[in-house]
Amino acid sequence: MQPFVKLITLLVALLGLATALVGVVGFVVFLSFSGVQLPPLSSSPVSVAQAAAEIPAVKALMEPEGMWIAPDLSTLDGDPEAEKIKYGRDLIANTAEYLGPNGKVRAISNGLNCQNCHLQAGTAPLGNNYGAVASTYPKVRARSGQSEDIPKRINDCFERSLNGKPLARDSKEMIAMVAYMEWLGKEVPKGEKPKGVGIYEVPLLDRAADPLKGKLVYDNQCASCHQADGQGMPRQDGLGYIYPPLWGEHSYNQGAGLFRLSRFAGYVKANMPLGATYQNPMLTDEEAWDVAAYVNSLERPSKDLAGDWPDISKKPMDHPFGPFSDDFTEEQHKFGPFKPIQEAKQKASK
Repeated sequence: MQPFVKLITLLVALLGLATALVGVVGFVVFLSFSGVQLPPLSSSPVSVAQAAAEIPAVKALMEPEGMWIAPDLSTLDGDPEAEKIKYGRDLIANTAEYLGPNGKVRAISNGLNCQNCHLQAGTAPLGNNYGAVASTYPKVRARSGQSEDIPKRINDCFERSLNGKPLARDSKEMIAMVAYMEWLGKEVPKGEKPKGVGIYEVPLLDRAADPLKGKLVYDNQCASCHQADGQGMPRQDGLGYIYPPLWGEHSYNQGAGLFRLSRFAGYVKANMPLGATYQNPMLTDEEAWDVAAYVNSLERPSKDLAGDWPDISKKPMDHPFGPFSDDFTEEQHKFGPFKPIQEAKQKASK
């Protein structure tokens, strides 16, 4: 009898609980239909969909209309100078293979290629191209204070950017490189500079470029190609680099154009990191200046610059070595801020 009594008791309890639940539900339904506002079941805030953050449009550094375009190599077919011009292009693109430390022709340079600074064998818009070489040389350059022709300018690069020795002016290689540069600029009128030549001028900052901030940019944007130690990625055959070293004994020396911050900043702004172009820049102006300050603050080969800038008043605002014709420090001439130097130069020239 005792189990039966317990079963009856349990059934009665369950029936009572069910009756209570039905009553509660009925009461809630009644209140809802009566217009009474019931409290929310959860105290968690109601999530509101947020509008997606707007992605700023990338602004091209220069409109492509009217940009200098290099002549097509295929137009050389049948040209009596074709072999010479093509050899000149190959020397620009693969300088180390012919003239590097293990060069096939001679060993006179550090393993970099000319096109490491003059992109796409000197044809890229705002990539330090050769579009105006034939139209503007010979010319007097303030750095030497003398009239320079194309061979002299080429040898400047060998001695500075390639930290090497000059080519003989009558060598097959020099003649070929000159022929290539003259062919590239054959359609440019004498004395003119077409749109897109040279290096982009990055707007000046109101502060000095910061090497510490630049290291962060380098680590995030540059190290994957040029490596964390800045020594680049060598070719397996030992004839140069896939990606060049940016400092150290195998990089450009202190007399190279890219050792000036404005040149380096403009070069990377329009062309770096890999995939960037003048139409699709990837670095901000601040990042370009700061990474230039970082790279150029590190050790590299030195060069005797005693003969440079015989008229010191013509030294650029960012030439990093004294003496200067103004009272700004060597530190400010190297890292900025450059606006006060530029303004002082403009005032002095009036």
